[in-house]
Amino acid sequence: MPAAERRAVVLYSGGLDSTTCMAIARAEGFAPYALSFAYGQRHAVELQRAREYAPQVGAVEHLVIDFDYRRVGGSALTGDIAVPKGGVGSDIPVTYVPARNTVFLSFALGWAETLGAFDIYIGVNALDYSGYPDCRPEYIAAFETLANLATKAAVEGAGRFRIHTPLIALSKAEIIRKGVALGVDYRLTHSCYDPTPAGLACGRCDSCRLRLKGFAEAGLADPVDYVNEGASR
Repeated sequence: MPAAERRAVVLYSGGLDSTTCMAIARAEGFAPYALSFAYGQRHAVELQRAREYAPQVGAVEHLVIDFDYRRVGGSALTGDIAVPKGGVGSDIPVTYVPARNTVFLSFALGWAETLGAFDIYIGVNALDYSGYPDCRPEYIAAFETLANLATKAAVEGAGRFRIHTPLIALSKAEIIRKGVALGVDYRLTHSCYDPTPAGLACGRCDSCRLRLKGFAEAGLADPVDYVNEGASR
């Protein structure tokens, strides 16, 4: 297909990183096909944002896969485990969802193969992040190898799959600056793991702390609303 019509599947949660990733995919000449998941996550407001804003942030099409990861459990994001509010630590936190990125990338790979696309974007980060093992460069490299061994399109030589991770070595401040330069409106994003029923960010979970730190280091104000503006900043 012509370069202007090159397709890429972009894993899109509605959060800061995935929205920035969408903008990067567009800037790199791809038509973004956004893929989101309703998996029983505690912070389902992110999916509401994703459904509402996908066209505004550049998605050509938005596919939402619905399955219940709460039946697997093992995470504060899918079960009755409190979301930690004490700050980002050195251990893998209970907000880690077992094998989540492997599941998400597998769906992305299947959709990409169906679309005739060989490019998948995921907004993982291995610098300012919570220590999840499925956000590391070696994991991404291993999945890319798998993708090219396990698909008809790759085995028959139609193309080679590539997993793009443009944010993986950036600080949160660098991600935000890049997004702003590409015209990302961060009001259209949600990052909190434990929002109020009204969708206000808690300001204290790992995700909120990393987001606020990034905006502060970028010299910018975070445009989303927090429960306690003074305490969270």
